[in-house]
Amino acid sequence: MYQYDQIDHTLTRERVAEYRDQVARRLTGQLTEDQFRPLRLRNGLYMQLHAYMLRVAIPYGLLSSNQLRKLAFIARTFDKGYGHFTTRQNIQYNWPRLEDTPDILQHLADVEMNAIQTSGNCNRNVTADPYAGVAKDEVEDPRPYAEIVRQFLTLHPEFSWLPRKFKIALTAADHDRAAINVHDIGLRLYRNGAGEVGFRVLVGGGLGRTPFIGKVVREFLPKDDLLRYIQSILRVYNMEGRRDNMFKARIKILVHEHGIERFRNDVEAEFAASEGEPLYVGKQEEARVRAFFAPPGYEKLPGDEPMLTAKLASDAAFRGWYERNVVAHKQPGYTIVTLSLKPIGAPPGDCTADQMDTIADLADRYSLGQLRTTHRQNLVFADVRKMDLFELYQAFTKLEVATPNYNRITDIISCPGMDFCSLATARSIPVAQRIAERFADLKRQNDIGDMHINISGCINACGHHHVAHLGILGVEKNGEEFYQVTLGGSSAEDADIGKIIGPSFSSEEIVDAVESLVEVYIAQRHSGERFLDTYRRVGQAPFKDRLYGAH
Repeated sequence: MYQYDQIDHTLTRERVAEYRDQVARRLTGQLTEDQFRPLRLRNGLYMQLHAYMLRVAIPYGLLSSNQLRKLAFIARTFDKGYGHFTTRQNIQYNWPRLEDTPDILQHLADVEMNAIQTSGNCNRNVTADPYAGVAKDEVEDPRPYAEIVRQFLTLHPEFSWLPRKFKIALTAADHDRAAINVHDIGLRLYRNGAGEVGFRVLVGGGLGRTPFIGKVVREFLPKDDLLRYIQSILRVYNMEGRRDNMFKARIKILVHEHGIERFRNDVEAEFAASEGEPLYVGKQEEARVRAFFAPPGYEKLPGDEPMLTAKLASDAAFRGWYERNVVAHKQPGYTIVTLSLKPIGAPPGDCTADQMDTIADLADRYSLGQLRTTHRQNLVFADVRKMDLFELYQAFTKLEVATPNYNRITDIISCPGMDFCSLATARSIPVAQRIAERFADLKRQNDIGDMHINISGCINACGHHHVAHLGILGVEKNGEEFYQVTLGGSSAEDADIGKIIGPSFSSEEIVDAVESLVEVYIAQRHSGERFLDTYRRVGQAPFKDRLYGAH
C-alpha cells in the first residue's frame, strides 16, 4: 500500500498544528462558531444531533493492520468504544470531544492517516473497488490511479472551494463494486478494441435530493491524460456550477441543465487549452506509484485444497458462509473474504474497538497485514489462503463478523439517521435492525437470494436508498416518522434510480411492507431471477397492488 513520503508527513504534521491552534482559539472564545465551522469541516469534524462527529479518510478503502489498531485505540480512548464504517469507505466517530480532536488527528498522522477533505465543498475521499488488485474480472489494478488522483486533489488550491462537494470513484472490473455510475466522476479502466488500456469517464452521477445516473463524457481516455482531464472537468464545474442555490450546486445539475453534449464540448475545449500544462502522468510517475501496489509475495499454492473440500462437505454452517462471503481470487490457492458488519439486530457498519483489534491481528495472520473497507459498509480480507479459511471462519464466528449474508436481504446499507444526524427526519438504524430480525432465518435469506435494501434517514440519501433494489427513505409527517419505498434501483453496472411505489408507511408498517414485497417477488419470479430482475420484468403493478390494493 502507499507509504507517506516527506511531503505527506510534513503536510499532515503542519495541518494538525494549524488545527490545534484553531481549536484552542475556539475553546477560549477567540473564534466564534461561525468562524470555526469552515475550519473544522475541512478537518472532517461535523456537529451532529448530540455531539461532534469526526470522519476519517480511508483512501480507496485500503487499511493496514496497524492503522486499524490505531482506529481501535481512538474508538476506545476518545469515543464510546466503536466506529461506524460508511458508504464512502471511511470511518466515523460519533462522540469525540472538541478538545480531544487535535490529539486524534495527531494519532492518525502517526500511522499515515488523516481527516483532510472528508467534508466541505471539495473533493472527498477517492473510492475504488474493494477487490482492486485481486479481482479476477479486472483489466488491471486501479488503485495506483486512485492514489494519483488523491495526491493531485488534496488541498489543491484551485479546487478547494467548489460550488459543492465532489466525489470520484474508480474500478477496473466488469462488475461494478464501486458504484461509479452515481459519482460526480466515475472512472472505469478497460481495454478498447485496439488493445489499449484507458478510462471510460462518466460525469454527473449522484444521489440526494435529485438523483442522476452518470453520463459518458469521454468514451476512451489514455491513462497519461487522467489528471489533465479531471482538471478540465473540475474547471468547467468550478466556473459554471451554480453557487446561488446549494440544492442545485452539484455537478449533476450542471450536466443536466446544460446537457451532456454542451458539457462535453466545454470540457474538451478546456482539455485542449491545457495541453501545455505539466500534468502528464508519464511512465516514470506511474511506475513509482504502481510500485506501492505491487502484488505481495504470494505462495505458489495449488488451486484445489483437499482439506477445504472435506470441511465444506462435513460442516453445513461453514459451507453456507463460504458460499456467501468467499469469492475467487486471481492468484491460485487464495480467496477474497467479506467480513460482515451486519450481524442480525446490530447497527449496520458498526465495529467495536475490541473487534478492530482482533480483526487487525487476524489480518496479520491470514491476509498479509491488510484489509479493505467497502461502500456496502463491510470489511474485506483480500488475500486469504484456501487452507486457512476454516480457521478464519471459526475466528470470525467468535468475533460476530461471520454472518453469511453478503448481498442478502439482511446485508443492509443504513445511514446513522435521526439517532445521530441533525439533518435526518427519521431513524434508519432501528428499521434496519427490525428488517434483519424479520428475515434472520438463513434458509429464508438464501431462498430470497441476492437483494439489496438501503435505508436513508433523509433526502440527502447517505444510505444510497435510490440505488437499492428496495430503497427506504425516512420522512417526517406531522411529527411522526414515515418511510417511503422505492423499487428497481441498482448501483452496479446495470445502474438505475429506483421509482417511488406509492404513499409512505408508518414505522409500525414498514417491515410488514417489506415482507409483502418479498412475497410478491417469490410468487412472480422465474428460475434464477433476483428481486431486481423480477421487478424489471413484471413492473410495479403487482407490487403496488399488494401494498395498496386493499386501500
